[in-house]
Amino acid sequence: MNKTILLVIVIFLLVALTSCSDKAQATPTAVTIVYSGNLDGELEPCGCSEAGDLGGILRRASKLVELRKQQPELFLISSGSLLANASPRDRLKSEYILKGIAAMNYDAIGLQWRDLSYGVDFINITPLPWTVFNWKKNNIFPPQRNIRHGDVELAFFTWLEPENSPFRQMKGDHSPVQGNTDQLQKALQQAKQNRAVTVLTTSLTLDQATKLVALNPVDILVIKSAYEEYGKPVQQGKTLILQPGSRGMRLGRVDLKVDEKGNIVSWQHDIIPLPENIPDAPFLKAWYDEYNAKVKAAYLASVEQRKLQQSGQSPYTGSEACQSCHEKAYEIWSKSLHARAFERLEEVGKSFDPDCIVCHTVGFEQPGGYIDARLTMHLLNVQCESCHGAGKAHVDSQGKESTPNAAWQKEKICTQCHTQPHSPEFHFDSYWTRIAHE
Repeated sequence: MNKTILLVIVIFLLVALTSCSDKAQATPTAVTIVYSGNLDGELEPCGCSEAGDLGGILRRASKLVELRKQQPELFLISSGSLLANASPRDRLKSEYILKGIAAMNYDAIGLQWRDLSYGVDFINITPLPWTVFNWKKNNIFPPQRNIRHGDVELAFFTWLEPENSPFRQMKGDHSPVQGNTDQLQKALQQAKQNRAVTVLTTSLTLDQATKLVALNPVDILVIKSAYEEYGKPVQQGKTLILQPGSRGMRLGRVDLKVDEKGNIVSWQHDIIPLPENIPDAPFLKAWYDEYNAKVKAAYLASVEQRKLQQSGQSPYTGSEACQSCHEKAYEIWSKSLHARAFERLEEVGKSFDPDCIVCHTVGFEQPGGYIDARLTMHLLNVQCESCHGAGKAHVDSQGKESTPNAAWQKEKICTQCHTQPHSPEFHFDSYWTRIAHE
């Protein structure tokens, strides 16, 4: 009888221990992923409006330090498109964007076509964890990255779509990427079998991506970025769909619970804004000072070049010439923020940045326009000719010859500078009241 009771007790304990072990194994593991995409060459925000004063590498770096203190094992990833090539100045800016991003220790960065604007060698000067699965020469960019933080492994993949290749119109097969997705599908399945949390990034839309691969082995799909604002996450089957914003104005954060196979059990998503009250990262001060010094040096060199090229009489007169005939309009202008626009650049140390000067002076980079504060002091600030066009012919003819922009609608005049990136809350009817004049 005692042996029977003892046997029952032993069996009961074994069942209880097995049950506890199963429950322990079934306890989900917490995972935090901070993600971004499509910085699009925005090293720092335009500070001309409160709504547009979001983001920038200095604030992002500072916020990431804070987030890592809270969660040291977070994963930091980007879907790429860090650079821009809209103007000759973007090459210098791109060089410093790469250096700034490198200081943040990203775990993986997807490659997009815009990142190749200055060639493969340019982006590889600064070591970054670029990833692209379908690059033909895998010794240049790894096809995937496996990152382990704590008890979790994340397998990161990026698909660079061949249909958007800048090489597609060239004769012959010059594209550096291949378009067959069979190997990508197998790699995703293998990573899933290895119990990794799988992440696939692409600049395709959700519909395009679902035609690209079967999503069953993809835990997180990062799709084409939305403009500025992050998209709302959705779950499709077992796959969580994320859509980054652009221009580096915000960061996305997703907190996951994953099971022992790396499958998502639950998730919570937050968007992290980067407003002006976030301090600049102190460890990037030398980087930022060096960048500004090089921008200033390039600007001063261009000033000297323009002095040599400048010949003949300038078509610009400056606002003082307008005052005698347009006294009321001049008085309104002189009390407006337009009349002190250049001072604002000096206050924030950007009076040598051509990207800012162009909208804070008259005729910058135009024949006879603003060169620098010493040589062309009369063309500082946003003046009459910033809106109405060069006015010398109008003044010399005593008003008989119209200004160049006389036929323009007011909205067109304002949106020369009040664009979405610089003035996101611009609404003509409310803004016009601040400067309204005949």
